[in-house]
Amino acid sequence: MNHFNIAVDGPAGAGKSTIAKLVAKELGFVYVDTGAMYRAMALYFLRKGVDPKAAEEIERSCPEVDVTIRYQDGVQQVLLNGEDVSGLIRTEEVGNMASAVSGYMPVREKLVELQKQLAAKENVIMDGRDIGTCVLPDAPAKIYLTASVEVRAARRYKELLEKGMKADLKEIEKDIEDRDYRDMHREHSPLKQAEDAVLLDTSSMTLAQVVEEILKIKYNNGQEELKFNYDLTSERKIPTRWVVTTSTDGKIKRVYSTK
Repeated sequence: MNHFNIAVDGPAGAGKSTIAKLVAKELGFVYVDTGAMYRAMALYFLRKGVDPKAAEEIERSCPEVDVTIRYQDGVQQVLLNGEDVSGLIRTEEVGNMASAVSGYMPVREKLVELQKQLAAKENVIMDGRDIGTCVLPDAPAKIYLTASVEVRAARRYKELLEKGMKADLKEIEKDIEDRDYRDMHREHSPLKQAEDAVLLDTSSMTLAQVVEEILKIKYNNGQEELKFNYDLTSERKIPTRWVVTTSTDGKIKRVYSTK
């Protein structure tokens, strides 16, 4: 059985995970949280007492790890060697370890292998930095999601304030610029738009509008007569044979053909 995969790439703060979760819910797809997979692997290394600087030991340990994602009653579960570790991977300690080991090629190769296996078994939407270029190069739908540095920083700033945390907008902008540079210039699998990916700049778009665009890309797959204009500087129109219905809060309810 062939499965439909959607690859979403883009820089930090572009809203990839938020959008991917919404699209997954609309389509009944599995949302593959690649960041959670790195955290699960980091938890394994912590439990084993592996030094994040011990490259050889990390490489030897990679074959021992199996990470997968499943949904039970609509709730994501991250499984580490069969154990649900969803509630254990969001600590600062795990996050720091994930950041430290994610640059090792054996770790990336292991997780890419697991992510490919997941995509071969399920209809998935997967987000990250190199999904369309490395993990799912043959995905029929690829989106490069971005937004201006100023917009991404403002979103992060608002999020921190809502959590009651102090934040400096200019500092956040600088951090995002620095991270963009690192992601785009890293040695292995740098962040870049796949040649066949659709560019979506969400700077002036609502969540509902972004979800709508991705649904149109998905439903348009392989049907030349349904090509859309994705130039965000021009007016976006839905062909009359396709109807997108929404609820009062802007949520996509249904996409269907009138013919």
